[in-house]
Amino acid sequence: MDDISNKAAHNCNVFGKVKNRQPVIFMVNYEMDVKPERRILMKTIYDGKTKTVLTDEGSGDIFLLFKDDATGENGVFDPGSNTVGGSVEGKGKIGLKISKYFFELMERSGIPTHYLGANIDKGLMQVRSLTVPTLEFVLRYFTAGSMCRRFTLEEDIPFEPPYLEVTLKDDEQGDPLISERLCIMKGILAEGQYGEALDILTKVGEVLKKELAEMELTLIDFKIEVGYDENGKIYVVDEITPDIWRVRDKNGKIPNQIDCAKLILDKIS
Repeated sequence: MDDISNKAAHNCNVFGKVKNRQPVIFMVNYEMDVKPERRILMKTIYDGKTKTVLTDEGSGDIFLLFKDDATGENGVFDPGSNTVGGSVEGKGKIGLKISKYFFELMERSGIPTHYLGANIDKGLMQVRSLTVPTLEFVLRYFTAGSMCRRFTLEEDIPFEPPYLEVTLKDDEQGDPLISERLCIMKGILAEGQYGEALDILTKVGEVLKKELAEMELTLIDFKIEVGYDENGKIYVVDEITPDIWRVRDKNGKIPNQIDCAKLILDKIS
């Protein structure tokens, strides 16, 4: 990985490099219910739209704080949007419960993830310390959303096999599509990681599609983020919630991420 390390610093979120922000103090059940409760001091590494990445200054452990914010525009919630559309009380903890459920499902299915544990009451998920490239990996079972706008396609055309895309996370450029060659040229990924991430994306889709079908939901499309460790191994990171997918319910309607989360929570509780 040494050959891309200098460029990667500009194209990745390297967990462990802390920005100079005010510390956050939590009383948490440390190591997710394994040890007695203690007071820990955390600092912000990165503050995103729906989650904040924190580090425990004492141990160096990394946590995600799930926020109540939801993406969308003009008061309409949309998981595909690049802006925060509003806030819903309790959304963060619900999203954490759902992420916990699906990350544990992925691990049982042999898919490596960054998930280490969760403290639902505090809205915190403990995760592996990984380098996270500024990429999103998208899998589509049907045409929908931005794809239809970009390519002048009708909605709900099925893909067999699924259609895979990789986009660069760049709000100013509108999250453009990016190839393996450009990822390597820009130092975002090393040789072979692009293909490995797409393989993991396909496996996640298979598990997710089956599980959601049992909840009477048809998976239309979804996106994941990945990270890699010091050996270059790829893991699924961030979250697995209705914020990353689009589904159709048994009545043929596409619920927004808030309503979908309530449906999922009822199924897994």
